[in-house]
Amino acid sequence: MDIPETDIDSVRKRLARAQGQLGGIIKMLDEGRQCTDVLTQMAAAQSAINRAAFSLIASGIANCTKDEAGEQDRAKLEKAFLALS
Repeated sequence: MDIPETDIDSVRKRLARAQGQLGGIIKMLDEGRQCTDVLTQMAAAQSAINRAAFSLIASGIANCTKDEAGEQDRAKLEKAFLALS
């Protein structure tokens, strides 16, 4: 991937944060916490993962969607965006 290291670091930090949230959610389940509290944390973790994915797409859009000839491939771009929905 030809994405700037600073952008990769940002995505990595977001994913690490989401990983911590997932561990907290598992702990909440083990503790028998309220369903609404667990769901709120699940939504936050999902949002963190989505933000990381969108950040990666935005940073790498010029490089991640090129075909073998180095030209933009609209189908690859559409597939990448649809994978986030």
